Amino acid sequence: MSEAFDALKAREQASVMNTYGRYPLAVASAKGCRLYDLDGREYIDLLAGIAVCNLGHCREEIAETVAAKARELVHVSNLFYQREQVELAEAMKATCHAGKVFFCNSGAEANEGAIKLARRYMRTVKNRDAYEIITLSGSFHGRTLATLTATGQDKIKFGFAPLPEGFVTVPAGDIAAMEAAMGDKTAAVLLECIQGEGGVKPFPKEYLQAVAKLCRDRDVLFMVDEVQTGMCRTGKFWSFQNYGLEPDVFTCSKALANGLPMGAVLATDAVAEGFVPGSHATTFGGGALVAAAATRTIAIMNDDRLAERAARMGDFAMALFEDVKSQFPDKIEAVRGLGLMLGIGLTFPGGDVWKELLNRGFVLNLTQDKVLRLLPPLVIEQEDLKRFAAALADVLGKL
Repeated sequence: MSEAFDALKAREQASVMNTYGRYPLAVASAKGCRLYDLDGREYIDLLAGIAVCNLGHCREEIAETVAAKARELVHVSNLFYQREQVELAEAMKATCHAGKVFFCNSGAEANEGAIKLARRYMRTVKNRDAYEIITLSGSFHGRTLATLTATGQDKIKFGFAPLPEGFVTVPAGDIAAMEAAMGDKTAAVLLECIQGEGGVKPFPKEYLQAVAKLCRDRDVLFMVDEVQTGMCRTGKFWSFQNYGLEPDVFTCSKALANGLPMGAVLATDAVAEGFVPGSHATTFGGGALVAAAATRTIAIMNDDRLAERAARMGDFAMALFEDVKSQFPDKIEAVRGLGLMLGIGLTFPGGDVWKELLNRGFVLNLTQDKVLRLLPPLVIEQEDLKRFAAALADVLGKL
């Protein structure tokens, strides 16, 4: 570490609450698929701000849109009609089957909004006192009190009791357990088609379709968390489109405005009737500046066919990583994922491997202690993926 890094770290520790286990890296600037530290060292970014900068860092078109809008209209609140917000809603609807959109500021807020919508829809539209939300073990839905309760990982819940009532977690992949958990009080099922924080675990198509059918048969809402998987990440605009699904409600955030804070809840017209004026709100959600950035982001994704590119590059990366796995079958347990949402499951705790890859200039994530998680910008080039695979093989070979 350099003197500049040590000085910044000391200032951070003196001023910022200690809630993050930060990497030993301070990022000074970024462009495309590259990060640069305080001393100008270059890193290949295979994380994209945790699936956020899908277009790459500091994309010129987004920077131009933000700069222009900042001189025209930044914020007036949701007391007013705003052209930019309507244009974004229309652009989002064009990517899917949803009929209405609610805008917020983060993934946790989006999932919180979906939970509120499900409960209110059941009580005010369906006239049923159904409020329970069923989620899956290994899931991650956010860190508000409601969304961390919905999350199927006990480690993030320590110290926050009493937690809100009305949530049931069932074993992931077990349709019988899902069916047994459903009752008169069940309002919705909330799941990720591919669990990200849970270790990059895609569910089988048959399981997801069975859950959706069970929801229809029981008149329960089927809700999908697309916060990490959405916005072309998995080879389709939305991950559920890989499975032929049409959820009643789904959520997104992260890549929606390519780095600016924004989230959304999308629902069918019928379910959206659960909200009326005054039932849910946010001061900043869907403001003109972030909405304009998000609309431009979607346009670029469509024009550049980034969903199709993510599928191709994901196949390319999977082949590379499977080759590394064949060289080290005792060290790599599995390679899994979809599109450019990729996980390399090690047979041992991966902290030392992750640290050495960072030392060699590759930024990625380690989740669940043993899974190297890659969420690169969707504009990543094959050469960068090849360089990473070669480095990984070299690191594993020297263990």
